[in-house]
Amino acid sequence: MQVTKQFSKIIKTKTAVKKIISALLKYGIPIAISVGLAWFLSKNVDWGAIKVSLRNDVNYWWFLPVIVVSVFSHIFRALRWRLQLRTIDVHPSTSALVNSIFGTYFVNLLFPRLGEVWRSGYIANREKASFTQVLGSMVGDRLSDTVTVALLTLVTFFIAQDKFVKFFDQRGDGSGSLFTSWLFWLLVAMGVLGVLAIVWIFHSKSENKVISKLRLIIRNFWDGFAAIGKMDGKWMFLLYTVLIWGCYFMQLYLASFAFSCTKDLGVVAILVLFVLSSIGMAVPSNGGLGPWQFAIIFGLSLYGVGSSTPPYDPQASAFAWLVWGVQTCLLIVLGIYAFISMAIDRKRIAHGKTVIKTQSKGEGMSI
Repeated sequence: MQVTKQFSKIIKTKTAVKKIISALLKYGIPIAISVGLAWFLSKNVDWGAIKVSLRNDVNYWWFLPVIVVSVFSHIFRALRWRLQLRTIDVHPSTSALVNSIFGTYFVNLLFPRLGEVWRSGYIANREKASFTQVLGSMVGDRLSDTVTVALLTLVTFFIAQDKFVKFFDQRGDGSGSLFTSWLFWLLVAMGVLGVLAIVWIFHSKSENKVISKLRLIIRNFWDGFAAIGKMDGKWMFLLYTVLIWGCYFMQLYLASFAFSCTKDLGVVAILVLFVLSSIGMAVPSNGGLGPWQFAIIFGLSLYGVGSSTPPYDPQASAFAWLVWGVQTCLLIVLGIYAFISMAIDRKRIAHGKTVIKTQSKGEGMSI
């Protein structure tokens, strides 16, 4: 009996340790990346010069249209998600969906990637719908973003290849051409190997735990992508996707006119910045803090604004920090509005003033 109790304690201890390690990996690493990169960037720039740049080189009126376009990007995302939710017979109001998107980005500022789970839980709980199904619809939503970024990256890489070739030449590659660069063919080889590995895992019958988990992830992504192609309103889904990413690009493009060092860069240069910053946002961090600034500063260096190595140019740093700061402040304001609006919405539902249209029943998740 005593041995059984000791064994049970060991199992509980191991479970607790696993939970702690999992929490550290999910939230500790993003915080460490954000703090580390932010410290590194701050340490290698003249903040006095940044203040001068912010005072003398910026037309702040350009940030008004940036804010408006940013709000519309969230609204379009909510409308796109509504199309997917309708396929599983979940029919939340537009205001509830918009609040869920506002809240998602607010939560992600504190806990990276948790916002997507939170919004699925909020909608499932509000609509008394299946959390698993709502979460599954969100997977397709995010998958479309991944595909969009991949396509934009490929297109931008070829459009602006002269800038990337020049950068690699300065670092000693010496190829003078994208297609004769060893790095280019290394990336191609890695891409081909990655595709072959995905195909093998997808068709593999191996019972290995790691391979089985990867196979499940790949199949879930494939199912999510296939569901988009089969659902009603797929052309509207495509239109909303274009509008979402068009808004994202326009935010950066309009912001570029606010600075004397970026107002003459042009569309291609801003597209390069946009793609690099989108890739930076994929790095686990709190609201892109660190990776986003680093990507922008590197992109600007390709077009002669500062250097990609320390010490960093004050104007390039001012652009990166101010644009990120405005977006972050907006997300905080929208998040506060969303949670106040949701509290009012809950009261209206409780008093029967708001009728829930969704008929499906499931394991609603409390929030």
